[in-house]
Amino acid sequence: MKLFSNLIDKISVETIKLELMKTAYGTQDTFLSKLDSRILILWYLIFAILPWLFFNKTIIIALLIFMIVIASMSKVSKLIVALLSFSLIAEFSSIFIVSYFFGGGMESLGPLVLLSTKLVIIALASISVFASMDPEKFSDALLSFGLSGRYCFGVSYGYRILPLLFEEYNNIFNSFRLRGKMPEEKGFLGWRYIYYYIKVVILGFYPMILNTAKRTRTTVEALELKGFTYSLDNDEVKKLKLSYMKVGKRDILFLASSIGIVAIIITIGQIYPL
Repeated sequence: MKLFSNLIDKISVETIKLELMKTAYGTQDTFLSKLDSRILILWYLIFAILPWLFFNKTIIIALLIFMIVIASMSKVSKLIVALLSFSLIAEFSSIFIVSYFFGGGMESLGPLVLLSTKLVIIALASISVFASMDPEKFSDALLSFGLSGRYCFGVSYGYRILPLLFEEYNNIFNSFRLRGKMPEEKGFLGWRYIYYYIKVVILGFYPMILNTAKRTRTTVEALELKGFTYSLDNDEVKKLKLSYMKVGKRDILFLASSIGIVAIIITIGQIYPL
């Protein structure tokens, strides 16, 4: 109980906000953050497709271990890891209950667990890559691949505004609590308190949507004053914007070593299949 209480004390709104900002804005002191963003996206696409090509358990387990090592090197947020772990425990528990108690049998448990393991591999690859890139690098990489400039900016803007929306909603929620009145009686199992908090949570979304619309309009007007639309359609501006992106020896070595490790994993999996 003491351990559980200490864990609850550490999970505060401020802690969650800081972890979200750290994830959204990218961690700059890791090995992956020093690589070219285009190489990281290509690496992620490889490992997002690769698990679906194999049903060999040895290969899947080895890929999972490799992704865990990459995630630890990327210094993934503890909050994200905790959420992923909780979802895994809940998923495996539900799989076991459905398979064992509803006629599926234990023989159906293995394929479902294998499917969940593949999803974990992709999730770890996604967290490792996108937590190591700030929004500008990610949007610039998409722009260099030929995607629309407006779409790339939308992705970057979405990354940037998520922590701000979380903080704004927290302020609105606290203002509702300060101005509102808690029920004088808890009711059976505290249902009056539960109903009050659910009502405040729902009502808090309306002013947040209005404030977000105002913030978006201000951003659009500021960008247009600086010639944002013109710059999107200008090749010289695009070339200047992407001039800092260069693929170096470190990037090639990382991609080649990852492919080499995958080749070794596949070879071992074929020799010692499970």
